[in-house]
Amino acid sequence: MTKAIRSHTLGGPEVLRWEEVQLGDPAPNQARIRHTAVGLNFIDIYHRTGLYPVPALPFTPGIEAAGIVEAIGSDVSARVPEIEVGTRVVYATPPVGAYSEARLIDADRLIPVPEGIDDRTAAALMLKGMTARYLLRQTYRVQSGDAILIHAAAGGVGLIVCQWAAHLGALVIGTVGSDEKAELARAHGCHQTIRYDRENFVERVREITEGQGVPVVYDSVGKDTFEGSLDCLRPRGMMVSFGQSSGPISPFDIAGLSARGSLFLTRPNLMHYTTTREELVANARETFDVAERGIVRVNIAQEFPLRAAADAHVALEGRATVGSTVLIP
Repeated sequence: MTKAIRSHTLGGPEVLRWEEVQLGDPAPNQARIRHTAVGLNFIDIYHRTGLYPVPALPFTPGIEAAGIVEAIGSDVSARVPEIEVGTRVVYATPPVGAYSEARLIDADRLIPVPEGIDDRTAAALMLKGMTARYLLRQTYRVQSGDAILIHAAAGGVGLIVCQWAAHLGALVIGTVGSDEKAELARAHGCHQTIRYDRENFVERVREITEGQGVPVVYDSVGKDTFEGSLDCLRPRGMMVSFGQSSGPISPFDIAGLSARGSLFLTRPNLMHYTTTREELVANARETFDVAERGIVRVNIAQEFPLRAAADAHVALEGRATVGSTVLIP
């Protein structure tokens, strides 16, 4: 027997329970992982509330964790030879199930953790770092001299985006909700911070860019910032909506994209950038590389026992967290 967080119904943090679960042997293509650190992400809340569907109830949330391989199926050595018993690994992929002391998962979704990166850092970096990578290098390829706007600049993805974009030579503009978060964002590469709760971020972006607007906005907030984000773009700019922490975006007339200057709008998802093993490995390799070279520093600002996952959800939903949060089994 092992223990895991289980949700028998959809709803608030109170539906998360610490329970014993059965864990069998891995199927031919699977590995059994003993978790050492679990990453907390907003998608976990979407799954808990039902905004993003889960396969069935009851379920164990979480799609990101680091740990040690305890057992492998009969086909793993031939298909994914780098995954062996005793290998330190990390993953950031469906299906849900990471909020557990141990689990079974397809071995081709696992990435060995480099020696220079500890398990807590790996669990805090994998999903957020690969998200930052596809945002900056694939969805819109940031070039030196670009000005970018990143919402929630002091969050887990935001701090990584700020550092990585600054390294690429971009002027990084970030929105934050407090002076403390502004200071943290600036310490991680954000050149201009905007207090969205007391400043008009559209006006400030236009002021900073001398009226031109930015070529790209990275928006994980959703409902509260969507229209304003579009107004921050220069003609033919790209709106990258990759989350909705403030709620779903209302129906939108696409004619508004033309009226604002033939804008582009995309709603990307990390899983579509890591569909194949080759894509996953390439994304993870570059993410680990910028961390090992010190270009990106992972800020683990909160740590909770895994059994207290409900408390972690309360803090994340209440915007009481900064940087990354890990759950320790």
